[in-house]
Amino acid sequence: MSMLSHDELISLMNKKPPLVDKMIDPGIQVQPNGIELTLNRVEAHESSGSIAFDNSERELPQSKALDFNADGWVHLPKGSYKIVFNEIVNIPKNIAAIARPRSSLLRCGVTIETAVWDAGYSGRSESLLVVYNENGFNVKKNARVLQLLFFRLDGEVKKGYSGIYQNENV
Repeated sequence: MSMLSHDELISLMNKKPPLVDKMIDPGIQVQPNGIELTLNRVEAHESSGSIAFDNSERELPQSKALDFNADGWVHLPKGSYKIVFNEIVNIPKNIAAIARPRSSLLRCGVTIETAVWDAGYSGRSESLLVVYNENGFNVKKNARVLQLLFFRLDGEVKKGYSGIYQNENV
């Protein structure tokens, strides 16, 4: 397994479907070791959720989109939030991805928690943004918040991701 470099990412951006679609500015978002995802919306959790082994009892919490002000900013008090990205990710069956928050978020007392992007996944992803800073955090719509790192697998998986989030919000 090896991490993809800038040139490999650009090559995959030129395929159909592109590795990451709907980018605001690929010239900025494609980095030496990954692709930055941008913020489409922030949602506050309004109920609890639940999960069990076989997902038959899975219940996602209700959430409500927070409004950006006239200048495109939203202030987030300390807490956790669901975030939705602008980009649509299309991962081939020989690649998987993990993500890390941009270092500027960490310096502000904020992080992003993510799951693995499985081989074969396609869709508009969501993650958990956690504000640890006691003073809260201001974020602007379309901010670059996360870097997605892609890894070439030793071989192609026979069955790629086929869960309920496949092609969600595309």
